[in-house]
Amino acid sequence: MRAGKLQSSWMDVPLIIFFIHLTQTQVKVLEASKVEEEARCPLGQFPCGNMSECLPQALQCNGHTDCPNGADEWRCGDNVGWADLIGETLWNRPAMPHFVNDCFLQEYPEICICIQTDIECVEVNLLGVPPLSANVTWLSLKSNKIQVLSDFVFSKYTSLERLFLQNNSLQLISKHAFSGLYNLKRLFLSENLISSLTPGVFGDLNQLKWLMLDHNPLRSLSQDAFIGLDSLMYLSMVHTSLQQLPHPSFCQHMPALDWLDLEGNQIQTLNYSILKTCGKLEVLLLMDNRIKTVPENTFQSLWKLAELNLSSNRIRELPKTTFKNLAKSLLKLNISHNPLLHIYPSHFNHLTHLQSLALEGIEIPNIQTKMFLPMMNLSYIYFKTFQYCSYAPHVRSCKPNTDGISSFEDLLANIVLRVSVWVMAFITCFGNLLVIGMRSLIRAENNLHAACIKVLCCADCLMGVYLFFVGVVDVKFRGQYNRNALLWMESVECRTIGFLAMLSTEVSVLLLTYLTLEKFLVIVFPFSNLRPGKLQTGVVVSSIWLMGFIIAAVPLMNEEVFGNYYGRNGVCFPLHSDMQEKPTARRYSTGIFLGLNLVAFLVIVFSYSSMFYSIYKTGINATDLRSRLHRDVAVANRFFFIVFSDALCWIPIFLVKILSLLEVEIPGTISSWVVIFILPINSALNPILYTLTTSFFREQVEVLLCQWQRRHTLKKDRKSLTSSTIFMETPRAPCCQPPAYLQQASMISADPRYA
Repeated sequence: MRAGKLQSSWMDVPLIIFFIHLTQTQVKVLEASKVEEEARCPLGQFPCGNMSECLPQALQCNGHTDCPNGADEWRCGDNVGWADLIGETLWNRPAMPHFVNDCFLQEYPEICICIQTDIECVEVNLLGVPPLSANVTWLSLKSNKIQVLSDFVFSKYTSLERLFLQNNSLQLISKHAFSGLYNLKRLFLSENLISSLTPGVFGDLNQLKWLMLDHNPLRSLSQDAFIGLDSLMYLSMVHTSLQQLPHPSFCQHMPALDWLDLEGNQIQTLNYSILKTCGKLEVLLLMDNRIKTVPENTFQSLWKLAELNLSSNRIRELPKTTFKNLAKSLLKLNISHNPLLHIYPSHFNHLTHLQSLALEGIEIPNIQTKMFLPMMNLSYIYFKTFQYCSYAPHVRSCKPNTDGISSFEDLLANIVLRVSVWVMAFITCFGNLLVIGMRSLIRAENNLHAACIKVLCCADCLMGVYLFFVGVVDVKFRGQYNRNALLWMESVECRTIGFLAMLSTEVSVLLLTYLTLEKFLVIVFPFSNLRPGKLQTGVVVSSIWLMGFIIAAVPLMNEEVFGNYYGRNGVCFPLHSDMQEKPTARRYSTGIFLGLNLVAFLVIVFSYSSMFYSIYKTGINATDLRSRLHRDVAVANRFFFIVFSDALCWIPIFLVKILSLLEVEIPGTISSWVVIFILPINSALNPILYTLTTSFFREQVEVLLCQWQRRHTLKKDRKSLTSSTIFMETPRAPCCQPPAYLQQASMISADPRYA
């Protein structure tokens, strides 16, 4: 036997099917030992091989060795897509030993490569099938410019076993094109322009095992398109634009079909009559189609089916007994990314042999532990959110392990986040409380403006309280968050701190907008007498708080309409939209973040730009050009940092919201950094920008410090009569004289435009 055939013979379909059966047998043999091993560990934990040590589900197959013997990382491959590894070799001629270079063919083109009875004519611009010796057994014509296969073009190559014609420009295959190929086992017609198959075109291919028709514009198939394929076991029709399968039965002329791949088509209908003669089918791949319904008895005749993939379709309802007839054979089931409205507790009761279950992208509001307990052999399960993993504690490998914010073990998955939430909480609370205290002690030039700043600090302080409680909950659930995740997100506490965060955010935004507009009117229209009085200011501030309270409270009033608005993630803040979010909640969130807040941000940017232009244009009387230049630079710097801090906070939030509405996949880590770092930026910086950077406030602080130093010196020197006499003769301590730049700043601050 030739070396090339020896190296590729393992890929024959019968042998592959044997491996599948062998795998199933091994699983059954291991079931008893698996139950015996797990009996030694509590529910939710799994043994480290033969050792007595047990590890929780979260540490199994996480990419890190936690068992001393590394058993937690053994047998972690789900084998989902293992056929791709086999298929990858199908597209290439098996490697030949370097010493095999003889050609046993008398006739072949010089531009082709001949090794024994194998011919390779790849990317040599052939327009048709070249003349060859009759004893050729392996022919590759990939990536050429062949458009037509005429009748009997291969008729004299009766020994041919493999024929590769993919990536040509084939449009027409005559009815007798493959006549005479009685020994052909694999035929590759992928990536061509074939729009139809003439009935009987495969009539002489009685030994064909593999037929690859993927990436062809085959919109429809006639019932007799596959006549003659009595031995076909693998059929791939990926991305062929098929809209429906032939009736009454797709497998009527392929009774031995074992593997059917129909990924990426436009199939809308699937029922029992289509699959009733596919009794030997073991793998059925129907992902990325347009299937809307799956009748109850669809898979009734597929008594050998081991893998079923229905992911990325449009299935909204699955009958409770859909998979009942697959109980003894099904090992892998994937129904991910379907708009399923309900997963019933009894959906998987009969699948006692199932090893892998994929439910990614599916919301399961009525999730219960009893849904998954009957599947005692289940080793791999995939959910939409990792919080669901707590309902399948007997499954060794559950994905995902994290949503980017939280992990199995912790509310905040990243150590940097766990530290930062406390740092940001302290800075926010301390800064705002400090400003409230100092504003209360120090005489204000504009009492109404000072009162508004203190109200702003109170609103910003709520953001610090929110971050503080997030940190507390993270500590409370440290190491066991997945057991409490759903209870936490549905709890009153989560909704309360989410309410506080939203209240803080909206009141702060509205107050900043009001303060900006007030300053804008005073600076740009200094003689308009539009300054609000005490009553007007009180009404506006009260209205802002009332409006913020209503904005934050509305989603809590009707859970049927808004769903769990604040409990969609562990930090209880409704920033990121997803497909399972209630339409009303999505529209409401969009209206707040991309409506109200975006308008407020644009108003602030426009107002400060206009104010700076007005100040620069008119200026105020100054003693010299240098003093005016210093003043303009100081004002520009202050205005720039106010606008910059707003932009730094809100532009990332706007982008995250827009991308989520466009259904762009956003890593959870981005959302966590936005909530912990970006969102509190304004709350942390507002005290500095609106109080600590003002020249009047700095002057008053320095005067207070000098007065304290004066009293301290007086008390200290009171014992000395001489010192006391000297002190009495000194009308003012030198340190209490403000420096020249502060005296000038005081003059500037006296102008109400700079309050």
